[in-house]
Amino acid sequence: MRVSAIASLFAALAITTAIGAPARADDALRDQAKKLFEPIPKTAPAIPGDPATAEKLTLGRMLFFEPRLSDNREISCATCHNLSLGGVDSGALSGGHNAQLAGREVQTVLNAVFNKSQYWDGRTNDLKDQVVNSVMANPKAMLKTRGGPMAINPIELSANKQRAIDELKSMPAYVEAFKKAFPDDSDPLVYDNVGRAIALFEGTLITPDAPFDRWLTGDATALSDEQKDGLKLFIDKGCAGCHNGVNVGGASYAKFGVVAPPPPEYLPADDLGRYAVTKNVTDKYAFKVPSLRNVELTAPYFHSGATFELSKAVSVMGESQLGAKLSDDETHKIVAFLKSLTGHQPEVTLPILPPRSH
Repeated sequence: MRVSAIASLFAALAITTAIGAPARADDALRDQAKKLFEPIPKTAPAIPGDPATAEKLTLGRMLFFEPRLSDNREISCATCHNLSLGGVDSGALSGGHNAQLAGREVQTVLNAVFNKSQYWDGRTNDLKDQVVNSVMANPKAMLKTRGGPMAINPIELSANKQRAIDELKSMPAYVEAFKKAFPDDSDPLVYDNVGRAIALFEGTLITPDAPFDRWLTGDATALSDEQKDGLKLFIDKGCAGCHNGVNVGGASYAKFGVVAPPPPEYLPADDLGRYAVTKNVTDKYAFKVPSLRNVELTAPYFHSGATFELSKAVSVMGESQLGAKLSDDETHKIVAFLKSLTGHQPEVTLPILPPRSH
């Protein structure tokens, strides 16, 4: 009996040890991840200096979907930033509105409030500046070009912005909405307030509660073993050196082709990236590190929109940025982890836009 009892004790200890080892490994990986990443908060962050109100958000939602802000009255923010498609238009760069408006692949508007800057070259610092300095008032002037900010006649751009304001002023419902949103302004219906309202609305477009966030905050079952393996590879291979923080990217710039130049279809020679903004030679072919939040929804990938395959994007980044030729199994596991970054998508009710009065 005594021998049997001792044997049972050792068997129980062995089982406990076997169960405890994965748990300890999981805790160690989580501790490591917490030093690199943050979960997306459950509520949208405040935009400094511009508190959100219900009236501003209602107006911003209307303007986000308003095609009459554009010169041809056909393109709204939602045209390229389709909230049903992960905040992008899911179109190849070779055609469509994004080629006309940007010359680069559209970046998602979801979680953009967490980015250090906006656009691939970081030429605006915040959402309001991105909206105010965007070309939505003058898409025809923005032909597809590479190398940075588009060449626009500032007088023509100013005239088109004024045309957009005149268009809004022709609709009494908008006049009243701007008064309610900006009650302290003597002339509330100005283009700067268009940018403020849209930016505040865009700031609410966050995607919390991704499986990775739930795991990061203690839910041990939120990630599969394969996804945990992918996270470990993502960290150990060096991906997290740039793709970190709350947005798993969006907070720094990096040269595309640190170790080896990618194929020309991924890095067109005539797009010099951030150099066009800074004129600093060290910024040639440098781009903002994109957020990887909801990345499975935001194909095609890279500023050139060169591939719709997430596994291919991972492979190219491994070789070009890290000098790592990933095996198929490693790539598969990293992709599995990246899919855990898809959070709860914002549910937005389409606004009823006012008719013109004349």
